[in-house]
Amino acid sequence: MLDYKPNIVLSNQEYNVVGTRPIRHDGLDKVTGRAQYGADINLPGLLYGKILRSPHAHARIKSIDTSKAEALPGVKAVVTHKDFVQISARAADVAEGEIRNIGFMSRNCMAHEKALYKGHAIAAVAATSQHVAEEALGLINVEYEVLPPVLRAKDAMKDDAPLLHEGLVTVAEAMGAGGTSDDGTGGSNICKHFEHRLGDIEKGFQEADVIVEREFSTEAVHQGYIEPHTATALWNDEGNITVWSSSQGQFAMREQTAKLLGVSVSRVKCIPMEIGGGFGGKTITYVEPVAAALSRKSGQPVKVTMNRIEVFEGTGPTSGTNIWVKMGATKDGKITAAETKLVYEAGAFPGSPVGGGARCMFAPYDIPNGYIDAIDVVVNKPKVAAYRAPGAPAAAFAVEQVVDDICEQIGMDPLEFRLLNASKEGTRQIVGPVFGTIGNVETLEATRDHPHYSAPLEGSYKGRGVASGFWGNGGGPASAIASVNPDGTVSLVEGSPDIGGTRVVVAMQLAEVLGIPVEDVKPSVGDTDSIGFTSPTGGSSVAYKTGLACYEAAQDIKRQMMQRAATVWETSVDNVDYQDGVLSHRDDPNLRISFKDMAERLNNNGGPIVGRATVNDRRNGNAFATHIVDVEVDP
Repeated sequence: MLDYKPNIVLSNQEYNVVGTRPIRHDGLDKVTGRAQYGADINLPGLLYGKILRSPHAHARIKSIDTSKAEALPGVKAVVTHKDFVQISARAADVAEGEIRNIGFMSRNCMAHEKALYKGHAIAAVAATSQHVAEEALGLINVEYEVLPPVLRAKDAMKDDAPLLHEGLVTVAEAMGAGGTSDDGTGGSNICKHFEHRLGDIEKGFQEADVIVEREFSTEAVHQGYIEPHTATALWNDEGNITVWSSSQGQFAMREQTAKLLGVSVSRVKCIPMEIGGGFGGKTITYVEPVAAALSRKSGQPVKVTMNRIEVFEGTGPTSGTNIWVKMGATKDGKITAAETKLVYEAGAFPGSPVGGGARCMFAPYDIPNGYIDAIDVVVNKPKVAAYRAPGAPAAAFAVEQVVDDICEQIGMDPLEFRLLNASKEGTRQIVGPVFGTIGNVETLEATRDHPHYSAPLEGSYKGRGVASGFWGNGGGPASAIASVNPDGTVSLVEGSPDIGGTRVVVAMQLAEVLGIPVEDVKPSVGDTDSIGFTSPTGGSSVAYKTGLACYEAAQDIKRQMMQRAATVWETSVDNVDYQDGVLSHRDDPNLRISFKDMAERLNNNGGPIVGRATVNDRRNGNAFATHIVDVEVDP
């Protein structure tokens, strides 16, 4: 894979395709109901899977008796955690560089020693109908030792709090994977604790004329996607597994399913279906390994589809948070210091987005003295998942409230205060990195100068607020294959599931390079056997990483087209120009051919042309936003 460092110079030039608003390639199928979603898969001999879930938020599983369920006519398979690979969750067994503890992931997919939240999966059945499967769940006898739950992060941090994982060790001052201690000792619900410091925080507050200190709490909020989690799996006689599911990353589903089932990733083929909403919540494996395990045991394809209650009780929302913020400023509006303590709920297993909150909350400001204390805490709730800029909105809310309080106390316009303290190129963030070229100041100036901000507010019950925010748009590995068709169209296969119109976005980038209409690009999302590895759709990364892969695939086509024209014209490729979809000879203006006409001749004149690209650019495309909102209260 190429660790690509593109030399792309952005300018104010107008593009032919980028910046337009074409009809989405997938739009017609979606509005007419022809698009295929995960639950639309129906295979011969299909069985229906259902999952038994814990009624307790915290309970030790003493025994599971599935004999009555297995004896029910129509039941073809029953699985528990014993049908999955027994993966250790010890810290020593987590591979170097492992982002997620697979032992914890396995226990989230199917409870092992304990049920750690109400709705935690305990067992699953596959039957000839959904009704038989539901009846079978009622015949499974689970003996629980009910334990006291802990439902709030601040309560979970107390010395006498019930422990979710008796051997959990805290990963301090590092963004580690978390884990349990090697000797089974430990005893903490704090799974991650890290700090960031900049300057002299005490000196900074001494220099302040005004200090505002406030505490905020937010509740967990579920992503609320319309389509529930669903997966159909077929484990064939050769030991190969095919999974059809709706997710934000078919390669992540392949890797996680393979590890939980103890097979090689080459044995698992994940086919991405259309996704009916994700917002970050479909980045975690829930039902794919369960459907596959049931298929292995039954010898038939199995579909597992959650109902709405299961989605809310058994899948991850964003974190509930407790955030304390203290900021100081001079009377003329200059920030001197800022301090925060972030406590984020991870749910039943380590891994809240507290790092995202720490990274983003103070980013719009140039703060000379700062301190961030961030803590990740397990509680007896579903394991949290990403949700639209994970971790950032709650933390930004807290900071922006404090900024407004300071502005009110010193009598300063809130936008002028933000401009005075705005981060810019060269600003060092409290979390460490120095900003490169960013548009924070320009965003604030555009907001200040917008007629909305100076428009009069009429009435006694109206108010106007402003707020700034930051997100570090991500990159990552991505792949693309683009095949030139004889009619001048291009079939594009890329690896990013489309959750917000990214098909047309990446198709536009390819079309721009080739100088062809975006309607002549036929984009599709490939399965794990059809396209190279691509990291999940998340972190605001797809337009960048997969767009870059499509850009490079188009450049590959362009190079091959120019070489083909040079061969036909019996000249060197240096004498061939490519502009707006037309190839021309630099020395002979009569030698010109369009992309479409050249495509028609390819198969019988040198063979087909296929452009390929893999990229792995991980630099953030830092994004800032400032909003103006008017609110009217109905008394």
